[in-house]
Amino acid sequence: MTDTGTHHPQGGLDEETRQMVVDTVHQLSKRLLTKKAVLEWDRDEIFPEAAVREMLSPEIGLQLLFIPEAYGGMGGGAMDCCVVTQEMSKICLGVGTAFFAIQLGSDPIIVGGTEAQKEKWLGAVAEGHSLVAYAVTEPEAGSNLASLKTKAEPVMDDSDTLTGYRINGSKQFISTGGYADFVTVLAQTPEGPTFFVVEKGTEGFVQHKGEEKHGIRASNTSPLTFSDVFVPVENMIGNAPGKGLKQANQVFGYTRLMVAAMALGAGEAVLDIAIPYARERVQFGSPLSEKKGYTNKLIVPHWVNMKAASAYIEAIARRLDSEGEDLQVEGSIAKLFTTESANRAADDAMQALGGYGYITEFGVEKIKRDVKITCIYEGTSEIQQNIISTFRWKKTRKTKGAYYEEMAQGLDGLHGNCGQAGCRTVAACARVLNRTVDFAHENRLTRHQQVMFALADMMATVEVGDRMARLAVKQADDISLAAARVFANTCARLVAEKVRLIVMGSDAVDAETSDQFLRSLDLPALEGSYRGLIDDMDRIADRIFERVS
Repeated sequence: MTDTGTHHPQGGLDEETRQMVVDTVHQLSKRLLTKKAVLEWDRDEIFPEAAVREMLSPEIGLQLLFIPEAYGGMGGGAMDCCVVTQEMSKICLGVGTAFFAIQLGSDPIIVGGTEAQKEKWLGAVAEGHSLVAYAVTEPEAGSNLASLKTKAEPVMDDSDTLTGYRINGSKQFISTGGYADFVTVLAQTPEGPTFFVVEKGTEGFVQHKGEEKHGIRASNTSPLTFSDVFVPVENMIGNAPGKGLKQANQVFGYTRLMVAAMALGAGEAVLDIAIPYARERVQFGSPLSEKKGYTNKLIVPHWVNMKAASAYIEAIARRLDSEGEDLQVEGSIAKLFTTESANRAADDAMQALGGYGYITEFGVEKIKRDVKITCIYEGTSEIQQNIISTFRWKKTRKTKGAYYEEMAQGLDGLHGNCGQAGCRTVAACARVLNRTVDFAHENRLTRHQQVMFALADMMATVEVGDRMARLAVKQADDISLAAARVFANTCARLVAEKVRLIVMGSDAVDAETSDQFLRSLDLPALEGSYRGLIDDMDRIADRIFERVS
């Protein structure tokens, strides 16, 4: 595996090596990251610095996963990092956030650093000496990297040679910011945004007390301030100013995919609690798992959504490991769909456990508090909706509809091979989406942010549905096919709802025009997805609850 220097490293581990890392994470849950310890850290809002540093020690060395081999790491790819991050987040999303912060803080160096910088800073991470933080977000700018207030002013010596920069400004919501041994900070230079490495203890650099938070309490989230902080020129990442925004954008597809993996782990964790509980909890003479209204309302839809999210995340991770593209839109789709789905899953799992869902001991309320942050950090869901709708709208228009039409045709072909995976429904959804994009464009509805959000939801669900259907055809077992059909119905319901909102929601389009457009769509094809839906949900529940039919 080689590092191109322009994108996140490609390649990855073989499955056996990856499984060894996953097994290491499972062992940590029995010794270092026990349920008792995790609940105590959450209750007392403790950042378990010793435990996190032990995870980086030569005996464990989890951070080696994402560091290129040339700098002492294992050279894991996106698929490897997704799987391990997912497993870590199943144990505790707070600890998972601390682990992710090290990856995130190292990313600017991986994609933009010089060889000397990589050897020095990535080498320090590989040796287990350094906690790292990614210092980009600001109190006023938030995730808008183009509105940076933190300044880096050039410092010249007597011969007018650049010796370094003085940084002034503040950063907010920095994961592991209070404990990091060094941070990669984005600051505005005369040439534009630039990343710098600032070490702990540097004069003028203050790492403040951690924030008191709703969730992920086992992670540290601290403000940072920089007051005339001098950094030598060799600490400017890439040794060329003005490249910071490009470097940050290069990894968004990757980092947002990692957040999706974190949410997937949390979503699966909450189901791992709710499903056994339903088998054991007897109410009105029988276990909750035998009550089909209960299982099909509170558990099965979320189980299906997590399977769909997993299919999409895996597909995009494999593309990141094999292609030279950044896949920013795909990263946003993965994050939007998975984080929102996991948040809903945690909410219904609390409902599924009744009063016990509200009690700390069972762990569900903690996951519910934790998982909400995945809808916020690395860009809120609304930012992801803006990205998805803007770029896919432009792509749809540029290709004259070919992007989604080719997706639909691919699904048509799959339907010819396997008519039981909901392919025809998702293909119909893709075609309705295609025409809706054109309608919104031609009627200037894209100026309404609510319309763009609705388009983004349609786009994300259709693209996830495409991957879910493809995986089901490949696996071809009864439960995978049933899950794909259930998700196809989810896709159809969302598309039918959103298209009506877009077409009928504004007075800019008269009633006759909107009604005529809706009549021209193949909405009956979407309604067909309801056929057999309850039976499919029962089949899935029979399997996951081990019910005897």
